[in-house]
Amino acid sequence: MELQLSTWPEVEEYLKRSKLIVIPIGSMEQHGPTGLIGTDAICPEVIAHKAGDISGVMVGPTFSVGVAQHHMSFSGSLCLRPSTMIAAMNDWANALAHHGFTKLVWFNGHGGNIATINAAFSEFYHLRNYAPANNGERVRCTLRNWWDLQGIAELCAKLYPEGHGQHATASEVAVTYSQYPERQRNDPLTPKIAPVRAPFSDAADYREKYPDGRIGSDPSLARAEDGALIVETAARSLVEEMQGLEA
Repeated sequence: MELQLSTWPEVEEYLKRSKLIVIPIGSMEQHGPTGLIGTDAICPEVIAHKAGDISGVMVGPTFSVGVAQHHMSFSGSLCLRPSTMIAAMNDWANALAHHGFTKLVWFNGHGGNIATINAAFSEFYHLRNYAPANNGERVRCTLRNWWDLQGIAELCAKLYPEGHGQHATASEVAVTYSQYPERQRNDPLTPKIAPVRAPFSDAADYREKYPDGRIGSDPSLARAEDGALIVETAARSLVEEMQGLEA
């Protein structure tokens, strides 16, 4: 059940049986020469929608631009300042809490968002749950990264024993191909597996160390059928976790 495709009476009815909503959150950033810029938003969105189809849980609109300053030397990447992202997340959370949602699962597709998401939670709790004038029901925010779900690491290791990598990975690219098969590209890349070098600082440093955007990966391994399997596995794991939150 998607919030953006629901009417207000349907949301009202949903809230009578559940207070939980999943909010896909990701990034708009380069994913190597063959990966889509929206990869980190597409992956959690697709998995969340599949989980919603299985379980009937409400899925919110995708928070699609995140903290990605280090990708800004690659054309098309977008980013928010951490302070902007924190403010926007708090506005979203407060609006949802106002309507009665008390279990907000922020379902993440970008590792660079993690620190800012947790900071947003701290600000939200400070300003809302512990405000002296607030006597409403406590609201809980939960962060889940799709790649940390039960069974995903094992599946990816099986599908991609070599060349999975850290950025522009075969698994995330495969998930996007499962949704947009017409965008599938398996061009040979040089080097086949991108290097993993020293840590980077800003966008210029990243581009210098990783000139085609990949880190340790060979996304030419990605196949749409593998992506569909990853989506199904992740969605069912997410449903199990949400059942625990509903208890």
